[in-house]
Amino acid sequence: MLAPIQNQSPSDSGMGSELQNIPPEAIRPVRPKSAEDPDPTSTTKDDRPLIKAGTDSAPAQVHTPPPPSPSMEELEKKYAPFVRHDVYGIMGRGELPRKEKLLLAIGLVVLLPLRVVAATAILLVYYLICRVCTAFLAPNREDEQEQEDYAHLGGWRRKVITQSGRFCARAMLFAFGFYWIRKTHVQGNNDINGKLNNEGQVSEPERPGAIVSNHVSHLDILYHMSSSFPSFVAKRSVAKLPLVGLISKCLGCVYVQRESRSPEFKGVSGVVNERIKEAHQDELAPKIMLFPEGTTTNGDFLLPFKTGAFLSKAPVLPVILRYPYQRFSPAWESISGSRHVLLLLCQFINYMEVIWLPVYCPSQQEKDDPKLYAENVRRLMAREGNMIMSDIGLAEKRVYHAALNGLFIQQ
Repeated sequence: MLAPIQNQSPSDSGMGSELQNIPPEAIRPVRPKSAEDPDPTSTTKDDRPLIKAGTDSAPAQVHTPPPPSPSMEELEKKYAPFVRHDVYGIMGRGELPRKEKLLLAIGLVVLLPLRVVAATAILLVYYLICRVCTAFLAPNREDEQEQEDYAHLGGWRRKVITQSGRFCARAMLFAFGFYWIRKTHVQGNNDINGKLNNEGQVSEPERPGAIVSNHVSHLDILYHMSSSFPSFVAKRSVAKLPLVGLISKCLGCVYVQRESRSPEFKGVSGVVNERIKEAHQDELAPKIMLFPEGTTTNGDFLLPFKTGAFLSKAPVLPVILRYPYQRFSPAWESISGSRHVLLLLCQFINYMEVIWLPVYCPSQQEKDDPKLYAENVRRLMAREGNMIMSDIGLAEKRVYHAALNGLFIQQ
């Protein structure tokens, strides 16, 4: 690219000092060789203008200052569903008062080692149970989907896996400081929705095809394992993790496999729909748990629902999770995973509240319009859980995280 031509004498530029030592007769205009000028050594004066008349010169570069970075108040107002309000501040990096520093130090020395050992022991015990129950058995496979699970096992094996899994999940929550969990069952119209039992499940005439829940923390999974032991949607890499991989197969997790390009590949949505229909029609089929928001929030808001859980037209069972707190919020929205686990394990007591709503049976209009079905369930959960409905989602959450990281780097 040619640099812009500027009206500047040799003495005014950095090149001027170099030209001062060159004799004037050695400086000749350089012209390209052409048919009209066969002699390249000719010193005939060239009076042609460097730039033709009527054309604009190259515009000078204008350096516009970058737009000012948004303030923390503006970010919190725009991305309210992902803002932390606990004593640890934004991203868990706020300045702590002296009392909180003392409590955190005690937790680091006393609680953290004990809880890590307890959680590891529980995980190992349940892994060994799963290993024994699945010994000499091949998992159920769907080759074109690259799915595999042990959730369709029957008899004593399935009963041991389910009951021990629920017990170990609750023991894990206890080790994390959730010593008691407050549950509320909202009764609906028994003629339409059936009757709830102690686990929030529903007897005839209607059985839910899926459990749908708001998503606040990774602890949501442990609670649902302890209450219903359903399947989840997980990344394909989870199946290959030590210990957790086998447990996820026993849960019957549906693995996300984006790289598959097989023409027979139904995708995660197709597999989930089949699982929902199967659970709705067969009492012994594994249940499936879905978080239709697609990401976590601070628990005060409810994001737009994706339609994956509602495409099958089967009834769903809505569940609302809340995490009351005084010091550290168990919500996992704008804090790193490692910092979240560390601070969670250092808190003396953690709290959880669960609201089980009656099974939601869609009308014919909702069956024909999954978006309407999803939105009506969302409005019901927002009203019963006293949550604010927000229009932003995962894309805005990533923008918020990037903005927070930028502000911390500047500081």
